[in-house]
Amino acid sequence: MHIGFIGTGSMGGMLLEAFIESGAIAPNQIIASNRSPQKLAVLMQKHSGLHTGTNIHVAQKADIIFLCVKPLEYRTVLDEIGAYLTPQKLVLSITSSIGVKRLEAYSPAKIARIIPSITNTAHSGASLVTFGSRLTPADRMTLLKLITAISTPIEIEEEHTRISSDITSCGPAFFSFLMQRYIDCAVEETGILEEQATEMMTAMVIGMGRLLEDGRYSLPSLQAKVCVPGGVTGIGLNVLDKETKDTFNHLVQATQRKFHTDLRDVQEQFTDKKNPLH
Repeated sequence: MHIGFIGTGSMGGMLLEAFIESGAIAPNQIIASNRSPQKLAVLMQKHSGLHTGTNIHVAQKADIIFLCVKPLEYRTVLDEIGAYLTPQKLVLSITSSIGVKRLEAYSPAKIARIIPSITNTAHSGASLVTFGSRLTPADRMTLLKLITAISTPIEIEEEHTRISSDITSCGPAFFSFLMQRYIDCAVEETGILEEQATEMMTAMVIGMGRLLEDGRYSLPSLQAKVCVPGGVTGIGLNVLDKETKDTFNHLVQATQRKFHTDLRDVQEQFTDKKNPLH
């Protein structure tokens, strides 16, 4: 089986590297394309046996094709490689604004969507999976086996794509921001060294993740366990409850607005006056 990557930028490169490092895919099974020959040269130097070529070469030779280009470039790429996307090929979108139904309306290939997370670099975290209607049970098993090598695949419905991606893909940025803000304020209010506070925060987050991972605690039970009645934790939680009451509502509202704007932009790209797509 050959795996293709059209685009090896931030997310495409991350996926390619993670699959190789996990042992899920050997470099000689991969064919990749990129507008930058320099980026491809770096990958070939790092991973002996990896194949490179044009977008058309990828579409011709790969059985599974990851489309790792920007959303507004999908239509251009699909028009370029469309003749080679046979019903036997499996094409994967990796972006929230390019849905399975849209791609199925535009190509006879099997279609699925995999939305990765930066946490997959560590062969951890979640990846969001939406299967198209043309995949066989064997296709699903093959895809899940591949994704499981670098993440925990979670199947979602298309209507929950944005909020799911907010949690799994944007979440590391959102919560690293909050942790950095906590560190900055700790330094400002008490004079603790930033390096020391950062070391503490990092160790705490890793430890908390392991407690949740092994099922020892849920999020609510972890709060309850740490929060001794009348103690400092309870005082702090009261402040957080009061001052973040609408914060995440506003966050979700903002990301939803941006998502719908992106969907409209993509719709314009995929609309042909002679053959309107839905």
